[in-house]
Amino acid sequence: MSTSLFAAPEALAAASADLSGIGEAISQATASWAPATTDIAAAAADEVSAAIARLFGTYAQTYQELGAQASAFQQQFVRTLGAGAGTYAAAEAANGSLLQTLLETPQLQNLEQSLLAEVNGPSLALTGRPLIGNGTNGAPGTGADGGAGGWLVGDGAAATAATAATPPASRCWVAREPWGPAGCCSAATGSPDCR
Repeated sequence: MSTSLFAAPEALAAASADLSGIGEAISQATASWAPATTDIAAAAADEVSAAIARLFGTYAQTYQELGAQASAFQQQFVRTLGAGAGTYAAAEAANGSLLQTLLETPQLQNLEQSLLAEVNGPSLALTGRPLIGNGTNGAPGTGADGGAGGWLVGDGAAATAATAATPPASRCWVAREPWGPAGCCSAATGSPDCR
């Protein structure tokens, strides 16, 4: 079973910087509290006060040791996260350029065309339409519809706009005025009434 890994190197680098800042703040706070927590004076000169002061001092020393270990772990985590982001970005760049190079090779493009011809051949022969592939655009300037896409996969193509129509060879009209004649003219003769 394979798993997919999605990572954004920029986000990993930003997280690494944020974690580094948090670690520094915790380290500074721990260092500034160390003297006040580890050097506790006994409240009185009796043995119980001295034992309680030693107990609190021991806990404070243990806290400082654990804080140093946590800080070292945090720094290692930040370094690992930053290195992982760089490695991931480098791998993506290498894979992307390799894939682009492969896709642009003429042999692969010829193979693709050969496979499509084999797959689409029977469908084209039976229905005049491919099984897989996009339709072709209509002829420019004719207003013709675009071709249909493939039966399983593919988009239909765009129709094209028609060019300006040529004037008809002849035109007939009705009288412009109640007493005027109706008639026809021919564009070929250049009759002034043929507008």
